[in-house]
Order: sequence, then structure tokens, then C-alpha cells
Amino acid sequence: MRKVLGLLTGVALVAGAMAVWFLYSAHNPHKDQPAAAPVAAIAWGRTAVDADGLAERSGVRITQVAVTGGGGLLDLRFQVLDPNRANSLHDATTPPAVIDESSGLVVRDLLMSHAHTGKYTAGETYYLVFENPGNWIRRGSKVSVLLGKAQVEHVVVR
Repeated sequence: MRKVLGLLTGVALVAGAMAVWFLYSAHNPHKDQPAAAPVAAIAWGRTAVDADGLAERSGVRITQVAVTGGGGLLDLRFQVLDPNRANSLHDATTPPAVIDESSGLVVRDLLMSHAHTGKYTAGETYYLVFENPGNWIRRGSKVSVLLGKAQVEHVVVR
């Protein structure tokens, strides 16, 4: 008898939860409204420069792009040359990214959403670790690195 009573109680709870969900979704005044527009449009294409141009536009120099974590991560290291220009790396319209030149895949998701905040220090080396889904970018790949207001093309991944 206890088993039957328990089963009926479980069925009643599930049915009640489904009824509440159906009522909410049928009468939700916001369901047909479009999602809010992004705050800032992201510029994935930026002015292509060489290493010296990156230093001039974004105040940094790339020191390494390497595959790590068994291929699932991409480690980007850069040295700050001009802290004032390097602050452009914090701009929401120009987030850092790496683009695989052979496939066009944009790798932009940082591991655990980690990114530097605050002011940069001249001479210091900083890092960004991107998720590399499916190990798309591999050692020897050529990539474009987007940092701040510029991008450096044909960077060979270690």
C-alpha cells in the first residue's frame, strides 16, 4: 500500500509541476519579445599589422601562441610595451581572439572566462588561455591574433 501511495504522490507532483510550467509559458508576457541587443558590436576584423604595428596600435608584442592542455587549450602570451595603448585590450568591442587561417575558425572563449583586469605594467608578460574546441588549431597552424585595435596574421602556433 505504501508503494502505491508513493507512486501516486510522485505522479501528482510531476503533473503539478508540468501544469505550472505550461501555464507560465502560455501567459509569459515576454516570450515573444526579441532578445536584448548586444551592448557593443564586436569588431572581429581589425587592421592587419606586423609585429611593430601591433606594438604601435595596441601597445603589446606577441611572445607566444602555443597549443597546450592536450590540444584543448590555446595559450597566447604577450608583453606590454605601452600600458596606455594596451588598455585597448579591455575594450568590449575589440575582445581578444585567435583565427585559424586555414578554416576561418574564431577561437574567442577564454578558459573559465579569465581575463586580466586593471592597468597593465610595462615590461610584464600576460597570458590569455582560450578554449580550443575539437583541437582545431594545432602546432604548426598559421593564425591571426586579434589584440586590441589590430591583428597580426600568419603567426605560427607552437
